[in-house]
Amino acid sequence: MLVRLADIRIYPLKSGLGVRVERAVVERWGLVGDRRWAVVDERGDNLWSGEHSRLLRVTAALSGDILILCADGLPELTVSPPLDGQRVPVGYTGLNEAVLASDEAHAWLTKLLGTTARLVWLDDPARRSTDPAHGGLPGEIVSFAWDAPLLLASASSMRQLNDWIAQDAVERGEDLPEPLDIARFRPNVIVEGAEPFAEDGWREVKIGEMRFRVTEICDRCAVTLYDPATGAKGQEPLRTLARYRKWDGKTWFGIRLTPLGPHAPGTLTLGAPITTR
Repeated sequence: MLVRLADIRIYPLKSGLGVRVERAVVERWGLVGDRRWAVVDERGDNLWSGEHSRLLRVTAALSGDILILCADGLPELTVSPPLDGQRVPVGYTGLNEAVLASDEAHAWLTKLLGTTARLVWLDDPARRSTDPAHGGLPGEIVSFAWDAPLLLASASSMRQLNDWIAQDAVERGEDLPEPLDIARFRPNVIVEGAEPFAEDGWREVKIGEMRFRVTEICDRCAVTLYDPATGAKGQEPLRTLARYRKWDGKTWFGIRLTPLGPHAPGTLTLGAPITTR
């Protein structure tokens, strides 16, 4: 069966909702427009969405370089890249500092989350190196994404996971649950046509003319427990992943990708054929 690119998503604000696009430019650090903005506390540490789940419901869009944020109960916020803003220390691996956005943006996020929050912009992604502990190599760079420029998920793996969830619910005598949305896993690219979890064995992925190195299989955290449509928290998918997809003390779904040197920048387009090795 032909494996193809079925979906492309960017996340203008780290931890915010994704935006589906038909084409995306790939730079060495990731998709253009993806995770250049992030929310930190007063010390510069990442405000993890597993503890601040309202971030997961923030709609983040881009109009050119301008970030547009929307959240229930708050007015729309527009933020321009702070080209001459103050650089402050941030606690991201491989990065020492980022640029503060406006006081208005900080106040908006503080009100949303109920704790002191600041919006920062990664003015130059080339300043953040990937983490060797997660497969990063010298010279590779990344935005505010966790450990690699892109995350790939497979639609067939998601269907298998939902089948397992339904099967286990029946065994426990529970009501049959609605299938989970793959959006819980926050992928950049979704592929269709591969066998379930075939991606575990991939070492290189070619999407159209773009080539990527697989840096690692992605371990999953409690953020996946939140429904991106409603914000409600449940036990899935981690309960089922722990039964079928747990090793080394972690649960796993999806793979992380890094563009291979001379092939970035390039462009991804929906429907592009995918080959792997």
